[in-house]
Amino acid sequence: MPSPESRVAFVSAARLPGWVERFASSHGALVEEELDAGLQVRAADGAVALLQAPWPVDGRPGRGGDAVSRLASLAGQPRSLGTVLVRRGGYSVAVVSGGAVVASKTGTRHVQSRTAAGGWSQQRFARRRANQADALVEAVAEHAARIFAEHRIEYLAPGGDRTLVDQVLAEPVLKRYAGVARLAFLDVPDPRAAVLKKAAAELCSVRILVTDPAS
Repeated sequence: MPSPESRVAFVSAARLPGWVERFASSHGALVEEELDAGLQVRAADGAVALLQAPWPVDGRPGRGGDAVSRLASLAGQPRSLGTVLVRRGGYSVAVVSGGAVVASKTGTRHVQSRTAAGGWSQQRFARRRANQADALVEAVAEHAARIFAEHRIEYLAPGGDRTLVDQVLAEPVLKRYAGVARLAFLDVPDPRAAVLKKAAAELCSVRILVTDPAS
């Protein structure tokens, strides 16, 4: 028997009740269960959706008469996110709120790929690559510090290359944000303006993992 297939969707707070209604129309009556991982809704045909808030409650729970309404209310709250997206081909740092970019800096700074060559040439190439990565990390951290300083950053929203992002956030210029909670890591391509815009919307949306019924 084929295993069930899963997919991820990002749904804004305003659209969440309608999404759940359409899910029920397609898969049958729903049974809801509030789990540590999120709100699980299981349909009559076996389809399951796990709905996850974009950020923790942190003393500001959503309001509503049912779990979906409360989740939508929580996701609709304005939160200020410090976003750091970095890959070898470029970066975007931004302040995001309400699914939109409030302030940002996006740029390109190439870091060469690894090489399979050996000997002295490989060592020289590795040094050049390391220098390029260091320069990228320092530049991104400085941009982030400048942009974040003008806003109240409630959460950090990292994405892209985990190693590079961790190095950026560890830079001394960003030490004031060391204790700020991080949201789930975003898998994004080389950051560009369009990538940042899409990431901003997803960061402020409910993440839904849908598992289709086994066929």
